Amino acid sequence: MIKTNKEKVVKWSAQGKIHHPTGGNYRISHNGEPMILPATGGISYNVAIGDCAFGWEGDHVEPGVSIRNENSSENAALMTFACIGNEAKIISGDAKGKKGYVTGMHGGIDHVLIHFEKDILEDLAIDDKILIKAYGQGLKLVENENIRIMNIDPDLFEKLNIKEEEGKLKVNVVGKVPAYLMGSGIGSKSAATDGDYDIMTADMQEIKRLGLDKLKFGDLVLLQDCDNTYGIGYLKGSVSIGVIVHSDCIKSGHGPGVTVIMTTKESIIEGVIDENANISNYIK
Repeated sequence: MIKTNKEKVVKWSAQGKIHHPTGGNYRISHNGEPMILPATGGISYNVAIGDCAFGWEGDHVEPGVSIRNENSSENAALMTFACIGNEAKIISGDAKGKKGYVTGMHGGIDHVLIHFEKDILEDLAIDDKILIKAYGQGLKLVENENIRIMNIDPDLFEKLNIKEEEGKLKVNVVGKVPAYLMGSGIGSKSAATDGDYDIMTADMQEIKRLGLDKLKFGDLVLLQDCDNTYGIGYLKGSVSIGVIVHSDCIKSGHGPGVTVIMTTKESIIEGVIDENANISNYIK
């Protein structure tokens, strides 16, 4: 097993409430078509982790439940310290006491996304409060300081079946994304605080050629020549691993969102294609 400093990582509280969807105005597609579509926020009753991220009549659709705080400082902490795989517990409303888990962070709108089973969704309401056991920021590899870990629960990280061979870490991923396809979010100051960035999908022929059109919410992907160590940008030879967190989008420069969980400036992470490399399978 890959050695980490898991026993030294602080587990503490972060909390938000289910955020009402916002907007309702026209969104302009990359083809110049004005469209009115469901987008971010609220409770998505029929869009869940493990579903395909493509084909929805929506824009930036968030699977499951979207939470945030209206206090910007508190929401920044929620976005930063909630990690994929963290336990989420409902602490108000008809579903009080029921549990789910964090599936990603969505920058821009600044939502933390949470999966609950369908029967629990039926008992939820806008403004219900959800407590997260925030656990993961500060996780490090004991024997490889050139790889940075972020945004993932240490218990989930241990389940990813990562192997070390000949000085490289081999990580199971569903697909590999070239840097030229990465769009909205490039230039952000930190992949640990800013949520995600998008795979651009205006060129669907290229997406299909690369086999990325079947990506699902929760899938692990490898980002080629993408450095997320101290910001989000391009660096030849760098490698990042991320999780698909929101749906495809109609707007230019956008597409399925990726929350980064591992990054290195060197070519010391390799992706091993595995169609089952989805966080829902590891958590189960």
